[in-house]
Amino acid sequence: MKLKILFGIAFWLLLLLAGCNRDDISFESPSQLLRFSTDTVFCDTVYNQMRSETYAVKVYNNEDKDVLIPKIALESGNASLYRINVDGKSGTSFQNVALRKKDSLYVFVEIAPVANAPEAIAEDKVIFNTPAGEQKVTLLSVVQDAEYFIRTDTNPNIISENTTWTKDKVKVIFGDLTVAEGKTLTMEKGTKVYFRKNSGMNFMKNSGLTVNGVLGDEVIFRGDRSDTKYDTLPANWNGIKMEEGSLAKLNYARIFGGNVGLQLKESTANISNSIFHSFQSAGIYGIHSNVTANNLVMNNCGEADLAIAGSGNYNINYSTLANYWNLNSALPATGIFASNTWENEKGVLESGLVTLRVRNSIVYGDTLDLVTLTNNSAGTPIDARFDNCLLKLSSNSAFTPVGDNIIKNQDPKFQNYFTQKMNLRVKEGSPAIGKGKANEVVIATDIVGKARGNSPTLGAYQF
Repeated sequence: MKLKILFGIAFWLLLLLAGCNRDDISFESPSQLLRFSTDTVFCDTVYNQMRSETYAVKVYNNEDKDVLIPKIALESGNASLYRINVDGKSGTSFQNVALRKKDSLYVFVEIAPVANAPEAIAEDKVIFNTPAGEQKVTLLSVVQDAEYFIRTDTNPNIISENTTWTKDKVKVIFGDLTVAEGKTLTMEKGTKVYFRKNSGMNFMKNSGLTVNGVLGDEVIFRGDRSDTKYDTLPANWNGIKMEEGSLAKLNYARIFGGNVGLQLKESTANISNSIFHSFQSAGIYGIHSNVTANNLVMNNCGEADLAIAGSGNYNINYSTLANYWNLNSALPATGIFASNTWENEKGVLESGLVTLRVRNSIVYGDTLDLVTLTNNSAGTPIDARFDNCLLKLSSNSAFTPVGDNIIKNQDPKFQNYFTQKMNLRVKEGSPAIGKGKANEVVIATDIVGKARGNSPTLGAYQF
């Protein structure tokens, strides 16, 4: 028994000595330059009074000895808009930072502009001072002045008067922003509207949304994460909802990255020269509504680019409805989906006449059937016609398109259909070139202002 006790004491003493030996490390001054995972950190665009996401720089010690870095600090010190975190501590300056041989440490970076910080490119540097020399990692971010619309328990976040927004400040929306019944929100060229996660915009009965974008100075609707990777991801915000009797007039709008781009319920939309892409459900969803779209470009929507339910009139002219959705193969990813019924909030099936006219357009993508029409016996059959269109339809499709000069299943030869560098212009040799009919509907110029003449190309872009 005594022998067992002695062995136990010896075991724990050995563990204690081993632990002490591991901690008894002699740190020396670096004799070589440090190595970094990057020499420049490009932070997300940020808005006054909002923190960016956190970025990381990895610092490597390539030497065969443990070193002590005398100083790691932000060049601008306490005046910097940035903050760094070194070895679990946040601040602007750190002394005698230990880094073991052949090991690495993280320096975490974020930017948090104060109120009324000037709109500019914010630049600073993380300085590493060692006997081997001074090294710098550059930090860059764009700071934008912003106006916030925040819904809380005490603030319903309602615009109750006719209002005009301009591009002087980015509009950042937390929660739903509501435009009151009968009021109109106008957005002038260059306006940027950014939404936090699970946020959106609601237009009540008989209200209006007017978007006055121009080529090169479009009005932008997107999530508030403006890092490049978020340009192609859906579900970053909810969408824009238009209620009964409301009117949306959009010219040169770019709407992307949400759940449903524009949802219309018993309302009207006139859309020109606009781009919708990267939506979890639909780019445009019309319920008992009326839509006229000219020079419309759509892509990358999980359910459908254009979804129609219940009833309404839909006129699509010189538009490119591509769909190369690749994020969830379980979703149908069609170009146009139309149903002559809609189940309302009370579970009652509503139906009516859907009139769909598509002219001089392209509806194409990866899915076998880019057009799906669902005629429920409870409703009036869908009245659909496609004139001078290029359509993607499988040989087993239950839908047989009606119209003149329909081109089926010929690759339109888009320049680049990937949303990272989306360019849905067609290349030389495209079957869409010269197949439009100029007098079918007169839209004299394409989405970038190029004249169509007497030999128009199908879709939103003239070749």
